[in-house]
Amino acid sequence: MPVILYSYFRSSAAYRVRIALNLKKIDYEIRPVHLLKNGGDQFKADYLALNPQGKVPVLVVQNTVLTQSAAIIEYLEEVYPLPPLLPSDAEERAYVRSLAQIIACDIHPLNNLRVLNYLKDSLKYEFQQAWRLHWIQEGFTALEQLLQKSDSRGRFCFGDTPGMADVFLIPQVYNARRFECEMNSFPLISGIYENCMQGTAFANAAPENQPDAES
Repeated sequence: MPVILYSYFRSSAAYRVRIALNLKKIDYEIRPVHLLKNGGDQFKADYLALNPQGKVPVLVVQNTVLTQSAAIIEYLEEVYPLPPLLPSDAEERAYVRSLAQIIACDIHPLNNLRVLNYLKDSLKYEFQQAWRLHWIQEGFTALEQLLQKSDSRGRFCFGDTPGMADVFLIPQVYNARRFECEMNSFPLISGIYENCMQGTAFANAAPENQPDAES
């Protein structure tokens, strides 16, 4: 049975999973879930039956329904171990996961669609933009410092092979650029982004290359 990914082209969380699937060369079928049109496909009964949270992504593998991008990516790492997204050493794995979780836990949740929709109803645009940029810049400042101190940084967050930290980082950089975040203060992050986007796994996962992409 095919691997099915319920995805929205601009969703950072779905973007992460697309990158991981591509890096592991797993064939998958995308089923678009439009988060904005007609009140949002994610709130339709058939989708809520898959994911009661009404979020993307959802990955279906042999009738098993998986939700939450970090859990999905960890699952892929366990079930499809090659190429690995995590190093073999326990301390190094913890370091890579810490980079990923700065994005997944501390930056992205404060700028996801639910929060932005709430801000849209509560704050003027300039305050919404200040909110977005504050959390991105705070998180990227910490990430940049951690990368700068690390002896294991190479062309990517960890070494010269893309891994889990890059899977989480690239969608967040995409969002930062989309929100016009000034990136000159983050040269290491920017360099890693450029290196990643030279690879087909990252390029093919980009929002503009999705079947549901909109201009």
